Amino acid sequence: MKVEFYKHNLGAKEIELVEKVLRSLFLTTGSHVDDLEGKLSKYLDTDFTVGLTSCTAALHLSLLAAGVGPGDEVITTPMSFVATSNSILMTGATPIFVDVEKDTGNIDVDLIEKAITKKTKAILPVHLYGQMVDMKKLLAISEKHGIPVIEDSAHALEAKRDGIKPGQKSFGSCFSFYATKSITSGEGGAFTTANEDMAKLVTKLRSHGITSELAQRVRTGLKTYDVDVLGWKYNMDNIQAALLIPQIDKIEKHWKRREEIAQKYRKAFTKIGIEMPREYENSKHGRHIFPIWVDRKKRGKILDYINNHGVGAVVNYPSIHLFSYYRKTLGFKEGMFPNCEEIAEREITIPLYSKLTDKEVNYVIRTVGDAVTS
Repeated sequence: MKVEFYKHNLGAKEIELVEKVLRSLFLTTGSHVDDLEGKLSKYLDTDFTVGLTSCTAALHLSLLAAGVGPGDEVITTPMSFVATSNSILMTGATPIFVDVEKDTGNIDVDLIEKAITKKTKAILPVHLYGQMVDMKKLLAISEKHGIPVIEDSAHALEAKRDGIKPGQKSFGSCFSFYATKSITSGEGGAFTTANEDMAKLVTKLRSHGITSELAQRVRTGLKTYDVDVLGWKYNMDNIQAALLIPQIDKIEKHWKRREEIAQKYRKAFTKIGIEMPREYENSKHGRHIFPIWVDRKKRGKILDYINNHGVGAVVNYPSIHLFSYYRKTLGFKEGMFPNCEEIAEREITIPLYSKLTDKEVNYVIRTVGDAVTS
């Protein structure tokens, strides 16, 4: 049997809306982006959403909006996709890593306060795999030191912890609509915030720093615009938005199926002794991906077995601080963040998406079990 690592949920409604955009005059940022931003704000129970070309763009611009720049420091995790820390470097600031919780992979909030210096201008946690970090504790640290928290919620669109959704209490939250995310436009992202001034600034920064985008000028009759801040080219277009809009109404339906599959995995793997991240109480898991942790010495052999038997599986993630660029430019070495490094050498991600059939799920369970126990 062949079980792909991921399959998206794009269907007739998405194709129909994209075709409508393609047959219209306005392909770039316009009314469909406005509609998407409104629907996302409603789903996430937040005030403002800005559509962007990627989560990386959202991270970069939100850090700039928070005043982060050259010479500053941003505290974050080495256990994430490299975009998290790259976005810090893109502002001219330096990522300051702290280690992760050994049993979840999430940034260890108890280590953050010790890493704060006079140069610290932001804290950038990642809600890894779909589990939110302890935002109550982190926000208390933020308030005590006057340092904004920007959430990397690329994995956590559906998540909730202690009654808090991503972006509701922090400076803002960044989301991804990459090809393997629960809603996707192939590439895409968004920034959400409760702060209107920050939303307006990020909107300006996404389009070169101009004071009014084309659609706004067309709508209001403005003849020209000004540029009063240096910006970038990160604006979402109507085609991307059209792909995303119909998916928002199906977020919870698809999440429920992924939750059902995840529970089957956890039950089956627990019986045969496969280790998985601990799951928090009083928390809704976003179920972005499903990781297992295996013997680091056998990981390569296990991964090969799974892939060779038709099941898509990958590694999420290598330790950021051990990438060649980070070693060379920032002087990181092995052993600096042992929990992160152990997880990076043990982790395997197996298929988790709503289109998986029960037959496919059972095959994944058998294949993974055989790979680990043989």
